[in-house]
Amino acid sequence: MSAPPTSAAGVLARCAELDQLSAHPQHLERLHLTAEHAAANRLTAGWMELAGLRTWQDAAGNQWGRREGAAPGQPALVLGSHLDTVPDAGSFDGMLGVVMAVAVAERLRGADLPFALEVVGFSDEEGARFGKALLGSQAVAGTWDPAWWDLRDDDGVTLHRAFGDFGLDPDRVGDAARRPAELVGYLEAHIEQGPYLEAADRSLGYVTAIAGARRFRLSVLGEARHAGGTPYPRRRDALVGASEAVVAVERLARAGDAIATVGRLEVLPGAVNVIPGRADLTLDLRAATDEERDAMWDVMRAEIAGICDRRGLGLEVVETHRAPAAPCAGWLQQAVAHGIRATDDLGAAEPMGLWSRAGHDAMALAAVTDVGMLFLRCADGISHSPDEDVREVDVARGLDAFEAAVRSVAAAVRSRP
Repeated sequence: MSAPPTSAAGVLARCAELDQLSAHPQHLERLHLTAEHAAANRLTAGWMELAGLRTWQDAAGNQWGRREGAAPGQPALVLGSHLDTVPDAGSFDGMLGVVMAVAVAERLRGADLPFALEVVGFSDEEGARFGKALLGSQAVAGTWDPAWWDLRDDDGVTLHRAFGDFGLDPDRVGDAARRPAELVGYLEAHIEQGPYLEAADRSLGYVTAIAGARRFRLSVLGEARHAGGTPYPRRRDALVGASEAVVAVERLARAGDAIATVGRLEVLPGAVNVIPGRADLTLDLRAATDEERDAMWDVMRAEIAGICDRRGLGLEVVETHRAPAAPCAGWLQQAVAHGIRATDDLGAAEPMGLWSRAGHDAMALAAVTDVGMLFLRCADGISHSPDEDVREVDVARGLDAFEAAVRSVAAAVRSRP
């Protein structure tokens, strides 16, 4: 006999079903606006219907379900996460939160709630196909940028064409946007994607804020010359300067409160016997607040510019991405913390609050409503990898805490004047 869908075993079984919807037989890959995305929406819609929700796919390809509250047409508390993955993904990033939301909605069938309850599986959080994250949730938040239509995937397909191929009308993407008056708030359950809960031997934590991120492309400009014939005093080696910059980035970030990563380094002309004349590197910079992040960038830019000046190198900087930090609403933090207290074996300890170093759909929804997040422990903090793993006991506690958090939100809404 299969496990009930409202149990931890049932949730994990549904995650395993979603694992089968992959573009590759040997590893999990489910990208935005693909056949696998459509199949995941259909499967999730079926689970939503079994939980008593009315379902629809919105104009941006997000999958929704809704059950009315005490009166038809009330604003909704939204539970959800995303159904897309990175290439060679794990089994729980995003999809665990969606399946948990469906399970909690089913647990609350018949509950007297002072709001409608909605569940969403967002279509594109990772940005793995078109290089732009949060496409699904930004459409819902009403922050869609028409310039994104020209984004292309690795096969040269534009986002505009992909919408049409998926059966969506690009001219109607604005129909996915929700108004603040339609929403009570947004709650998301997600694996931590970090090691802090495991280190503290905690199953669950609540999120205080989601990191504000900035990304840059740095180009260190030197002079390509013969590797044998050019003495050191005459060299302007772009790669050596870029390497010194990479070490400086790590040193400065370690000494502060920001997280900084150089994820890509490309060298031109790239010949074994030529001094590199150009080195392009990426920088991903995150912190709990925009002020901390921006202050660290000022320090890093000055340090890298100094390195280039000392070595006779040029420096070009292009900012490629900026996302503001998203503080979780205090009252929703309290609701999630209440849920953890009601379910996790904490003894005299208080629930653990964490700022999220990773981005989430909640940061997009923060533009249109209050947001809160529940973190679940994951093995060794590993994510975006097939080694991603969670324990059944933590999922069980997470389900109980998530349900209790929704009931706490209901109590808070009822108490409003």
